[in-house]
Amino acid sequence: MQLFLSVTAAQTQEASRYTRALAHRSYRIGPESTLLRQSMLLQTRGGLLSVSSQESPRVEDPEALCAAVLRECSRRGYSGAVLDFQVPIRSDLERFAGQLSRTLSANRRTLYVPESYAPAAPGAIVLISTALSGGSLQERLRDALQQYSGRAALLVERVRMDFTLPARTGEGTPLTAQELEALMERESPSVFFSQDLCARYFTYTQGGQGHFVLFDDGETIAHKLRTGTALGFSAAFLCVSQVQDLLPSLFPRRS
Repeated sequence: MQLFLSVTAAQTQEASRYTRALAHRSYRIGPESTLLRQSMLLQTRGGLLSVSSQESPRVEDPEALCAAVLRECSRRGYSGAVLDFQVPIRSDLERFAGQLSRTLSANRRTLYVPESYAPAAPGAIVLISTALSGGSLQERLRDALQQYSGRAALLVERVRMDFTLPARTGEGTPLTAQELEALMERESPSVFFSQDLCARYFTYTQGGQGHFVLFDDGETIAHKLRTGTALGFSAAFLCVSQVQDLLPSLFPRRS
């Protein structure tokens, strides 16, 4: 399985000590359907172009934006692009995703899209999140491969979540690394491994209210990657800001 690290420009040098397979999060959509590049190192080459929709104006000319993405891919030697779209689905971004899928495919490059944009870009590879709070990860991944005819990659999102019981909505409170560490020091809990979720968990009680805490570490993330590999996923994405402390265990050190 090919592992990609999603990096900002400031993280590129450190991340490149572990892998050259980087998704460069230095691009966003600008006014008049332009592609804006932020703080990119001049020598950056190879990997993937990752474009954000954060604070994006409407894309009125998707063909012009796609042409700009293709030019940047050619100039930097990128093998494709990733759409880092976190906002609610927008029709203009759907049109852009569909056009970009066709443009990159015609030029032998790959596009990766969030699952919410999969219908708009039928030729793209769909990013499937590994962050579950219920059900079975293995079944989820197997179903995704079948649904998208094998065109799927893992989006490995590190989980640190505190659920107040009963967690009927499946929504919990995100925890920072420091908050999780402080909570474990305070509670000294017995920690268990969920085979279905491929994550660790523990429970505690505070003010008479039960809590369920789900979290990832290096071993659970490695387990998720092995699960994806065994099922036939060919690529996985990890955000370097989420796994900074795990890089030595996830990637062989480059000399």
